[in-house]
Amino acid sequence: MKEKRDREFDERRLYRRRRRIRNQIIAYITVGIFFVAIVVGAVIGVRKLMEIIAERRQAAEMERQLEEMQQPDSENAVVEPPEPIEEAAVEEVDWLEEIVESAIAAMPLEDKVAGLFVVKPESITGVGKVITAGDATQEALGKYAVGGLVYFAQNIVDKEQVKEMLSKTASMSRYPIFLAVDEEGGSVRRVGSSIEVAQVGDMADIGAGGDAMAAYNAGAEIASYLYELGFNLDFAPVADIVADASSSAIGKRSFGGDPAAVGGMVSAAVGGLQDTGVSSCLKHFPGIGAATEDTHEGMATLEKTADDLRASEFVPFKAGMDAGAHLVMVGHVSAPNLTGDNTPCSLSAEVITNLLRGELGYNGIVITDAMDMSAITEYYDSGEAAVMALKAGADMVLMPEDFEAAYESVLTAVRDGVITEEQINESLRRIYRVKYRDRIDQDGNVVDNISGQQAPVEGEGQEGVAVEGQEGTAGEGQEGEAGEGQEGTVAEG
Repeated sequence: MKEKRDREFDERRLYRRRRRIRNQIIAYITVGIFFVAIVVGAVIGVRKLMEIIAERRQAAEMERQLEEMQQPDSENAVVEPPEPIEEAAVEEVDWLEEIVESAIAAMPLEDKVAGLFVVKPESITGVGKVITAGDATQEALGKYAVGGLVYFAQNIVDKEQVKEMLSKTASMSRYPIFLAVDEEGGSVRRVGSSIEVAQVGDMADIGAGGDAMAAYNAGAEIASYLYELGFNLDFAPVADIVADASSSAIGKRSFGGDPAAVGGMVSAAVGGLQDTGVSSCLKHFPGIGAATEDTHEGMATLEKTADDLRASEFVPFKAGMDAGAHLVMVGHVSAPNLTGDNTPCSLSAEVITNLLRGELGYNGIVITDAMDMSAITEYYDSGEAAVMALKAGADMVLMPEDFEAAYESVLTAVRDGVITEEQINESLRRIYRVKYRDRIDQDGNVVDNISGQQAPVEGEGQEGVAVEGQEGTAGEGQEGEAGEGQEGTVAEG
Protein backbone atom coordinates (compact mmCIF):
# COMPACT_ATOMS: atom_id res chain seq x y z
CA MET A 1 0.00 0.00 0.00
CA LYS A 2 2.76 2.31 1.00
CA GLU A 3 4.63 1.58 -2.18
CA LYS A 4 1.56 2.33 -4.11
CA ARG A 5 1.16 5.68 -2.39
CA ASP A 6 4.83 6.48 -2.92
CA ARG A 7 4.57 5.62 -6.54
CA GLU A 8 1.47 7.75 -6.97
CA PHE A 9 3.19 10.58 -5.11
CA ASP A 10 6.21 10.31 -7.35
CA GLU A 11 4.01 10.25 -10.43
CA ARG A 12 2.12 13.34 -9.27
CA ARG A 13 5.34 15.13 -8.46
CA LEU A 14 6.74 14.20 -11.87
CA TYR A 15 3.54 15.38 -13.51
CA ARG A 16 3.64 18.67 -11.63
CA ARG A 17 7.24 19.05 -12.55
CA ARG A 18 6.51 18.38 -16.21
CA ARG A 19 3.52 20.72 -16.11
CA ARG A 20 5.62 23.37 -14.52
CA ILE A 21 8.32 22.91 -17.16
CA ARG A 22 5.64 22.97 -19.87
CA ASN A 23 4.09 26.06 -18.43
CA GLN A 24 7.51 27.72 -18.26
CA ILE A 25 8.17 26.74 -21.86
CA ILE A 26 4.77 28.10 -22.87
CA ALA A 27 5.48 31.24 -20.90
CA TYR A 28 8.89 31.60 -22.53
CA ILE A 29 7.37 31.02 -25.94
CA THR A 30 4.62 33.52 -25.23
CA VAL A 31 7.08 36.04 -23.95
CA GLY A 32 9.31 35.39 -26.97
CA ILE A 33 6.42 35.71 -29.36
CA PHE A 34 5.29 38.86 -27.60
CA PHE A 35 8.81 40.20 -27.69
CA VAL A 36 9.11 39.29 -31.36
CA ALA A 37 5.74 40.89 -32.01
CA ILE A 38 6.91 43.98 -30.23
CA VAL A 39 10.13 44.05 -32.22
CA VAL A 40 8.33 43.42 -35.50
CA GLY A 41 5.75 46.04 -34.61
CA ALA A 42 8.44 48.45 -33.71
CA VAL A 43 10.25 47.83 -36.96
CA ILE A 44 7.03 48.19 -38.90
CA GLY A 45 6.14 51.29 -36.93
CA VAL A 46 9.54 52.84 -37.46
CA ARG A 47 9.42 52.05 -41.12
CA LYS A 48 5.94 53.49 -41.39
CA LEU A 49 7.05 56.52 -39.47
CA MET A 50 10.01 56.98 -41.79
CA GLU A 51 7.69 56.72 -44.78
CA ILE A 52 5.40 59.33 -43.30
CA ILE A 53 8.32 61.58 -42.54
CA ALA A 54 9.68 61.12 -46.06
CA GLU A 55 6.28 61.88 -47.54
CA ARG A 56 6.01 65.00 -45.44
CA ARG A 57 9.50 66.07 -46.39
CA GLN A 58 8.73 65.48 -50.06
CA ALA A 59 5.51 67.46 -49.78
CA ALA A 60 7.35 70.26 -48.02
CA GLU A 61 10.06 70.29 -50.68
CA MET A 62 7.47 70.41 -53.45
CA GLU A 63 5.68 73.25 -51.68
CA ARG A 64 8.99 75.10 -51.30
CA GLN A 65 9.80 74.64 -54.99
CA LEU A 66 6.37 75.90 -55.97
CA GLU A 67 6.90 78.96 -53.82
CA GLU A 68 10.31 79.55 -55.41
CA MET A 69 8.83 79.27 -58.89
CA GLN A 70 6.26 81.88 -57.92
CA GLN A 71 9.01 84.16 -56.56
CA PRO A 72 11.64 84.48 -59.37
CA ASP A 73 13.48 87.34 -57.65
CA SER A 74 14.36 85.23 -54.58
CA GLU A 75 17.92 84.09 -54.05
CA ASN A 76 17.04 80.54 -55.13
CA ALA A 77 15.02 81.59 -58.15
CA VAL A 78 14.77 79.18 -61.04
CA VAL A 79 17.52 79.95 -63.57
CA GLU A 80 16.03 81.31 -66.75
CA PRO A 81 17.33 80.09 -70.08
CA PRO A 82 20.11 82.33 -71.52
CA GLU A 83 19.08 85.06 -73.89
CA PRO A 84 19.81 84.34 -77.52
CA ILE A 85 23.19 85.66 -78.66
CA GLU A 86 22.75 88.67 -80.88
CA GLU A 87 24.58 88.61 -84.17
CA ALA A 88 27.52 90.94 -84.31
CA ALA A 89 26.58 94.25 -85.90
CA VAL A 90 27.94 94.57 -89.42
CA GLU A 91 30.06 97.67 -89.74
CA GLU A 92 28.69 99.94 -92.43
CA VAL A 93 31.23 100.58 -95.14
CA ASP A 94 31.60 104.01 -96.70
CA TRP A 95 32.00 102.78 -100.25
CA LEU A 96 32.66 106.24 -101.64
CA GLU A 97 35.63 106.69 -99.32
CA GLU A 98 36.83 103.15 -100.07
CA ILE A 99 36.85 103.81 -103.82
CA VAL A 100 38.39 107.26 -103.44
CA GLU A 101 41.24 105.86 -101.33
CA SER A 102 41.72 102.96 -103.74
CA ALA A 103 41.91 105.31 -106.71
CA ILE A 104 44.45 107.62 -105.06
CA ALA A 105 46.61 104.77 -103.77
CA ALA A 106 47.03 103.43 -107.31
CA MET A 107 48.16 106.76 -108.77
CA PRO A 108 51.83 107.55 -109.38
CA LEU A 109 52.98 110.93 -108.10
CA GLU A 110 53.11 112.38 -111.62
CA ASP A 111 49.41 111.62 -112.14
CA LYS A 112 48.51 112.96 -108.71
CA VAL A 113 50.11 116.31 -109.50
CA ALA A 114 48.57 116.51 -112.97
CA GLY A 115 45.19 115.78 -111.41
CA LEU A 116 45.31 119.13 -109.61
CA PHE A 117 45.17 121.13 -112.86
CA VAL A 118 42.23 122.21 -115.01
CA VAL A 119 43.50 123.46 -118.36
CA LYS A 120 42.39 124.33 -121.86
CA PRO A 121 42.76 121.40 -124.29
CA GLU A 122 45.15 123.53 -126.38
CA SER A 123 47.53 123.74 -123.37
CA ILE A 124 48.34 120.05 -123.46
CA THR A 125 47.83 119.17 -127.14
CA GLY A 126 49.78 122.03 -128.69
CA VAL A 127 46.97 122.46 -131.23
CA GLY A 128 45.82 126.00 -132.01
CA LYS A 129 42.10 125.29 -131.67
CA VAL A 130 40.70 121.96 -130.53
CA ILE A 131 37.31 120.96 -131.93
CA THR A 132 37.66 117.19 -131.79
CA ALA A 133 39.39 114.54 -129.70
CA GLY A 134 41.86 112.58 -131.79
CA ASP A 135 45.40 111.28 -131.57
CA ALA A 136 46.78 114.53 -130.14
CA THR A 137 44.29 114.44 -127.28
CA GLN A 138 44.97 110.76 -126.65
CA GLU A 139 48.70 111.37 -126.49
CA ALA A 140 48.36 114.47 -124.32
CA LEU A 141 46.12 112.78 -121.74
CA GLY A 142 48.47 109.82 -121.71
CA LYS A 143 51.33 112.11 -120.75
CA TYR A 144 49.44 114.50 -118.47
CA ALA A 145 46.52 113.01 -116.53
CA VAL A 146 44.98 116.42 -115.85
CA GLY A 147 42.05 116.72 -113.51
CA GLY A 148 39.95 118.68 -115.94
CA LEU A 149 39.63 120.44 -119.29
CA VAL A 150 37.79 123.73 -119.76
CA TYR A 151 36.26 124.66 -123.11
CA PHE A 152 35.44 128.01 -124.69
CA ALA A 153 33.42 129.27 -127.63
CA GLN A 154 36.23 128.50 -130.09
CA ASN A 155 35.95 124.79 -129.21
CA ILE A 156 32.20 124.66 -129.94
CA VAL A 157 30.81 124.28 -133.46
CA ASP A 158 27.51 122.46 -133.04
CA LYS A 159 25.80 119.99 -130.70
CA GLU A 160 26.91 116.77 -132.35
CA GLN A 161 30.51 117.97 -132.58
CA VAL A 162 30.59 118.90 -128.88
CA LYS A 163 28.97 115.66 -127.74
CA GLU A 164 31.39 113.56 -129.74
CA MET A 165 34.43 115.56 -128.63
CA LEU A 166 33.56 115.36 -124.94
CA SER A 167 32.59 111.70 -125.10
CA LYS A 168 35.87 110.73 -126.75
CA THR A 169 37.90 112.91 -124.40
CA ALA A 170 36.35 111.27 -121.35
CA SER A 171 37.03 107.79 -122.71
CA MET A 172 40.67 108.69 -123.34
CA SER A 173 41.34 109.80 -119.76
CA ARG A 174 42.82 107.26 -117.35
CA TYR A 175 40.84 108.84 -114.52
CA PRO A 176 37.48 110.60 -114.20
CA ILE A 177 37.90 114.09 -115.63
CA PHE A 178 36.10 117.38 -115.21
CA LEU A 179 34.74 118.68 -118.51
CA ALA A 180 34.11 122.30 -117.65
CA VAL A 181 32.73 125.48 -119.17
CA ASP A 182 31.81 129.05 -118.17
CA GLU A 183 28.06 129.21 -118.68
CA GLU A 184 26.52 131.77 -116.35
CA GLY A 185 23.78 133.05 -118.59
CA GLY A 186 23.56 136.65 -119.76
CA SER A 187 26.84 137.93 -121.16
CA VAL A 188 28.91 134.88 -120.21
CA ARG A 189 27.77 132.03 -122.46
CA ARG A 190 30.49 129.91 -124.05
CA VAL A 191 27.96 127.33 -125.30
CA GLY A 192 25.04 129.65 -125.83
CA SER A 193 27.08 131.94 -128.04
CA SER A 194 27.77 129.10 -130.51
CA ILE A 195 24.77 126.77 -130.21
CA GLU A 196 21.09 127.61 -130.09
CA VAL A 197 20.01 126.91 -126.51
CA ALA A 198 17.57 128.43 -124.03
CA GLN A 199 18.54 131.94 -122.90
CA VAL A 200 18.10 132.68 -119.19
CA GLY A 201 19.21 136.32 -119.24
CA ASP A 202 21.43 138.27 -116.83
CA MET A 203 21.54 137.26 -113.19
CA ALA A 204 21.02 140.89 -112.20
CA ASP A 205 17.58 140.82 -113.83
CA ILE A 206 16.67 137.56 -112.09
CA GLY A 207 17.85 139.01 -108.76
CA ALA A 208 15.79 142.16 -109.30
CA GLY A 209 12.69 140.01 -109.67
CA GLY A 210 13.11 138.74 -106.12
CA ASP A 211 12.00 135.17 -106.96
CA ALA A 212 14.55 132.57 -105.89
CA MET A 213 12.70 129.93 -107.92
CA ALA A 214 13.62 131.87 -111.04
CA ALA A 215 17.29 131.46 -110.09
CA TYR A 216 16.73 127.74 -109.55
CA ASN A 217 15.04 127.40 -112.94
CA ALA A 218 17.85 129.32 -114.63
CA GLY A 219 20.45 126.97 -113.12
CA ALA A 220 18.41 123.92 -114.09
CA GLU A 221 17.91 125.21 -117.65
CA ILE A 222 21.61 125.80 -118.13
CA ALA A 223 22.53 122.43 -116.58
CA SER A 224 20.03 120.55 -118.74
CA TYR A 225 21.71 121.46 -122.02
CA LEU A 226 25.23 121.23 -120.58
CA TYR A 227 24.51 117.75 -119.25
CA GLU A 228 23.07 116.67 -122.59
CA LEU A 229 26.24 117.80 -124.36
CA GLY A 230 28.53 116.01 -121.90
CA PHE A 231 29.75 118.80 -119.58
CA ASN A 232 29.85 117.95 -115.88
CA LEU A 233 31.16 121.19 -114.36
CA ASP A 234 29.90 124.75 -114.78
CA PHE A 235 31.87 127.68 -113.39
CA ALA A 236 28.76 129.33 -111.97
CA PRO A 237 26.99 130.93 -110.16
CA VAL A 238 28.55 134.31 -109.38
CA ALA A 239 28.18 134.93 -105.64
CA ASP A 240 29.66 138.42 -105.61
CA ILE A 241 27.72 141.38 -104.17
CA VAL A 242 27.30 144.25 -106.65
CA ALA A 243 25.46 147.33 -105.46
CA ASP A 244 26.05 149.33 -108.66
CA ALA A 245 26.54 147.24 -111.81
CA SER A 246 27.85 150.23 -113.75
CA SER A 247 30.83 150.72 -111.42
CA SER A 248 31.81 147.07 -110.89
CA ALA A 249 33.95 144.82 -113.06
CA ILE A 250 31.36 142.09 -112.43
CA GLY A 251 28.47 144.17 -113.74
CA LYS A 252 25.16 142.35 -114.33
CA ARG A 253 26.65 138.91 -113.67
CA SER A 254 25.75 139.34 -109.98
CA PHE A 255 22.27 138.81 -108.52
CA GLY A 256 22.44 142.20 -106.80
CA GLY A 257 23.57 144.19 -103.78
CA ASP A 258 21.52 142.83 -100.85
CA PRO A 259 23.50 140.08 -99.12
CA ALA A 260 20.52 138.08 -97.86
CA ALA A 261 18.63 138.28 -101.15
CA VAL A 262 21.72 137.36 -103.17
CA GLY A 263 22.33 134.46 -100.79
CA GLY A 264 18.88 133.08 -101.52
CA MET A 265 19.46 133.38 -105.27
CA VAL A 266 22.90 131.77 -105.12
CA SER A 267 21.61 128.87 -103.02
CA ALA A 268 18.77 128.29 -105.48
CA ALA A 269 21.06 128.45 -108.52
CA VAL A 270 23.38 125.87 -106.96
CA GLY A 271 20.40 123.58 -106.46
CA GLY A 272 19.21 124.04 -110.04
CA LEU A 273 22.59 123.15 -111.48
CA GLN A 274 23.43 120.20 -109.27
CA ASP A 275 19.93 118.71 -109.18
CA THR A 276 20.19 118.51 -112.96
CA GLY A 277 23.52 116.68 -112.91
CA VAL A 278 26.12 119.44 -113.33
CA SER A 279 28.43 120.61 -110.56
CA SER A 280 28.45 124.26 -109.55
CA CYS A 281 31.26 126.58 -108.51
CA LEU A 282 30.80 129.70 -106.37
CA LYS A 283 32.94 132.63 -107.51
CA HIS A 284 34.92 134.81 -106.79
CA PHE A 285 35.79 134.41 -103.08
CA PRO A 286 36.16 136.47 -100.92
CA GLY A 287 33.93 138.64 -103.13
CA ILE A 288 35.16 141.02 -105.82
CA GLY A 289 31.98 142.94 -106.60
CA ALA A 290 33.26 146.09 -104.87
CA ALA A 291 36.49 146.12 -106.89
CA THR A 292 36.48 148.52 -109.83
CA GLU A 293 39.58 147.08 -111.53
CA ASP A 294 39.50 143.90 -113.61
CA THR A 295 41.95 141.14 -112.68
CA HIS A 296 42.13 140.17 -116.35
CA GLU A 297 44.00 143.40 -116.96
CA GLY A 298 46.14 143.70 -113.83
CA MET A 299 46.03 144.08 -110.08
CA ALA A 300 42.64 144.77 -108.55
CA THR A 301 42.29 145.84 -104.92
CA LEU A 302 39.49 145.20 -102.41
CA GLU A 303 39.66 147.68 -99.55
CA LYS A 304 37.11 145.97 -97.29
CA THR A 305 38.02 144.59 -93.87
CA ALA A 306 37.21 141.12 -92.60
CA ASP A 307 34.26 142.49 -90.64
CA ASP A 308 32.96 144.25 -93.75
CA LEU A 309 33.11 140.96 -95.67
CA ARG A 310 31.43 139.01 -92.85
CA ALA A 311 28.49 141.40 -92.95
CA SER A 312 28.15 141.37 -96.73
CA GLU A 313 30.22 139.28 -99.18
CA PHE A 314 30.49 136.16 -97.01
CA VAL A 315 26.69 135.86 -96.69
CA PRO A 316 25.94 134.59 -100.24
CA PHE A 317 29.07 132.43 -100.28
CA LYS A 318 28.01 130.75 -97.04
CA ALA A 319 24.50 130.24 -98.45
CA GLY A 320 25.96 128.54 -101.53
CA MET A 321 28.24 126.36 -99.42
CA ASP A 322 25.31 125.32 -97.24
CA ALA A 323 23.42 124.41 -100.42
CA GLY A 324 26.20 121.93 -101.22
CA ALA A 325 28.26 123.72 -103.85
CA HIS A 326 31.03 121.36 -104.92
CA LEU A 327 33.63 124.02 -105.71
CA VAL A 328 34.54 127.53 -104.62
CA MET A 329 36.72 129.68 -106.86
CA VAL A 330 39.10 132.14 -105.21
CA GLY A 331 39.67 135.38 -107.10
CA HIS A 332 42.93 137.18 -107.79
CA VAL A 333 41.86 140.44 -106.14
CA SER A 334 44.26 141.80 -103.52
CA ALA A 335 42.80 142.45 -100.07
CA PRO A 336 45.47 144.17 -97.98
CA ASN A 337 43.16 144.52 -94.99
CA LEU A 338 42.97 140.72 -94.91
CA THR A 339 46.46 139.68 -95.95
CA GLY A 340 48.56 142.67 -94.90
CA ASP A 341 49.99 143.08 -98.41
CA ASN A 342 49.03 142.95 -102.08
CA THR A 343 49.24 139.16 -102.45
CA PRO A 344 46.31 137.99 -104.59
CA CYS A 345 43.69 136.15 -102.52
CA SER A 346 44.16 133.08 -104.74
CA LEU A 347 47.70 132.77 -103.39
CA SER A 348 46.97 133.63 -99.76
CA ALA A 349 46.79 131.12 -96.90
CA GLU A 350 45.01 133.73 -94.79
CA VAL A 351 42.15 133.85 -97.30
CA ILE A 352 41.97 130.17 -98.30
CA THR A 353 43.03 128.25 -95.18
CA ASN A 354 42.05 130.62 -92.38
CA LEU A 355 38.91 132.28 -93.74
CA LEU A 356 37.40 129.94 -96.35
CA ARG A 357 38.38 126.64 -94.72
CA GLY A 358 38.65 127.65 -91.09
CA GLU A 359 36.09 130.37 -90.39
CA LEU A 360 33.47 129.42 -92.97
CA GLY A 361 34.11 125.69 -92.63
CA TYR A 362 34.20 124.84 -96.33
CA ASN A 363 35.56 121.37 -97.08
CA GLY A 364 34.78 121.09 -100.78
CA ILE A 365 37.10 121.73 -103.71
CA VAL A 366 38.88 125.08 -103.74
CA ILE A 367 40.04 126.16 -107.20
CA THR A 368 41.88 129.29 -108.27
CA ASP A 369 40.59 131.76 -110.81
CA ALA A 370 42.26 131.47 -114.23
CA MET A 371 46.00 131.83 -113.66
CA ASP A 372 46.61 133.31 -117.11
CA MET A 373 45.11 136.65 -116.00
CA SER A 374 47.35 139.68 -115.80
CA ALA A 375 46.83 139.98 -112.02
CA ILE A 376 49.00 136.85 -111.81
CA THR A 377 51.18 136.82 -114.92
CA GLU A 378 52.51 140.37 -114.39
CA TYR A 379 53.90 139.49 -110.95
CA TYR A 380 54.56 135.73 -110.87
CA ASP A 381 55.75 133.07 -113.27
CA SER A 382 53.50 130.05 -113.85
CA GLY A 383 55.44 127.64 -111.65
CA GLU A 384 55.79 130.06 -108.75
CA ALA A 385 52.08 130.94 -108.79
CA ALA A 386 50.95 127.30 -108.93
CA VAL A 387 53.13 126.32 -105.95
CA MET A 388 51.99 129.36 -103.95
CA ALA A 389 48.31 128.58 -104.62
CA LEU A 390 48.62 124.98 -103.47
CA LYS A 391 50.67 125.90 -100.40
CA ALA A 392 47.97 128.46 -99.51
CA GLY A 393 45.37 125.65 -99.48
CA ALA A 394 43.93 125.51 -102.99
CA ASP A 395 43.09 122.05 -104.36
CA MET A 396 43.12 122.85 -108.08
CA VAL A 397 44.92 125.33 -110.30
CA LEU A 398 42.95 126.71 -113.25
CA MET A 399 44.57 127.53 -116.59
CA PRO A 400 48.18 128.43 -115.79
CA GLU A 401 49.77 130.51 -118.53
CA ASP A 402 52.43 127.82 -119.03
CA PHE A 403 50.98 124.49 -117.93
CA GLU A 404 54.16 122.43 -118.35
CA ALA A 405 56.18 124.88 -116.26
CA ALA A 406 53.50 124.94 -113.56
CA TYR A 407 53.25 121.14 -113.53
CA GLU A 408 57.01 120.61 -113.28
CA SER A 409 57.32 123.21 -110.50
CA VAL A 410 54.63 121.55 -108.40
CA LEU A 411 56.12 118.09 -109.01
CA THR A 412 59.53 119.36 -107.88
CA ALA A 413 58.01 121.06 -104.83
CA VAL A 414 56.43 117.77 -103.72
CA ARG A 415 59.61 115.78 -104.30
CA ASP A 416 61.60 118.38 -102.32
CA GLY A 417 59.08 118.43 -99.45
CA VAL A 418 57.99 122.02 -100.01
CA ILE A 419 54.49 120.61 -100.50
CA THR A 420 53.77 117.29 -98.79
CA GLU A 421 52.35 114.37 -100.73
CA GLU A 422 49.70 114.00 -98.01
CA GLN A 423 48.45 117.50 -98.84
CA ILE A 424 48.21 116.45 -102.49
CA ASN A 425 46.32 113.32 -101.46
CA GLU A 426 43.88 115.32 -99.35
CA SER A 427 43.13 117.61 -102.31
CA LEU A 428 42.59 114.55 -104.51
CA ARG A 429 40.19 113.11 -101.92
CA ARG A 430 38.04 116.22 -102.19
CA ILE A 431 38.19 116.08 -105.99
CA TYR A 432 37.34 112.38 -106.25
CA ARG A 433 34.50 112.58 -103.74
CA VAL A 434 32.83 114.89 -106.22
CA LYS A 435 33.75 112.92 -109.32
CA TYR A 436 32.50 109.63 -107.86
CA ARG A 437 29.63 110.80 -105.64
CA ASP A 438 26.77 109.72 -107.94
CA ARG A 439 28.50 106.71 -109.43
CA ILE A 440 28.45 104.37 -106.42
CA ASP A 441 25.72 101.77 -105.99
CA GLN A 442 24.76 100.20 -102.65
CA ASP A 443 27.42 97.50 -103.07
CA GLY A 444 30.19 100.00 -103.74
CA ASN A 445 30.47 99.37 -107.47
CA VAL A 446 31.31 102.22 -109.82
CA VAL A 447 28.28 102.70 -112.03
CA ASP A 448 27.97 105.08 -114.95
CA ASN A 449 25.10 107.45 -114.20
CA ILE A 450 23.67 107.26 -117.74
CA SER A 451 23.98 103.66 -118.84
CA GLY A 452 23.88 102.10 -115.38
CA GLN A 453 26.67 99.72 -116.36
CA GLN A 454 29.52 98.99 -114.02
CA ALA A 455 32.89 100.47 -114.72
CA PRO A 456 36.21 99.50 -113.12
CA VAL A 457 37.81 101.54 -110.38
CA GLU A 458 40.52 103.42 -112.12
CA GLY A 459 44.11 102.81 -111.27
CA GLU A 460 47.53 103.23 -112.75
CA GLY A 461 47.47 102.22 -116.39
CA GLN A 462 43.69 101.76 -116.52
CA GLU A 463 41.58 103.41 -119.12
CA GLY A 464 39.19 106.05 -117.85
CA VAL A 465 36.01 105.21 -116.04
CA ALA A 466 34.26 108.34 -117.21
CA VAL A 467 31.75 107.18 -119.82
CA GLU A 468 30.23 109.33 -122.49
CA GLY A 469 31.75 112.42 -120.98
CA GLN A 470 29.54 112.33 -117.91
CA GLU A 471 30.63 112.37 -114.27
CA GLY A 472 27.23 112.62 -112.64
CA THR A 473 27.07 115.64 -110.34
CA ALA A 474 30.73 116.40 -110.50
CA GLY A 475 32.25 119.46 -108.87
CA GLU A 476 30.84 122.98 -108.90
CA GLY A 477 31.01 125.39 -111.78
CA GLN A 478 34.10 127.37 -112.64
CA GLU A 479 35.24 130.90 -113.31
CA GLY A 480 33.12 132.56 -115.97
CA GLU A 481 35.66 135.16 -116.94
CA ALA A 482 38.58 132.83 -117.40
CA GLY A 483 39.86 134.13 -120.71
CA GLU A 484 38.83 132.90 -124.09
CA GLY A 485 40.88 130.22 -125.80
CA GLN A 486 43.43 131.44 -128.27
CA GLU A 487 42.41 131.49 -131.84
CA GLY A 488 44.47 129.33 -134.12
CA THR A 489 44.45 126.76 -136.84
CA VAL A 490 41.56 124.35 -136.58
CA ALA A 491 43.07 120.93 -136.06
CA GLU A 492 42.32 117.58 -134.57
CA GLY A 493 43.00 117.66 -130.85
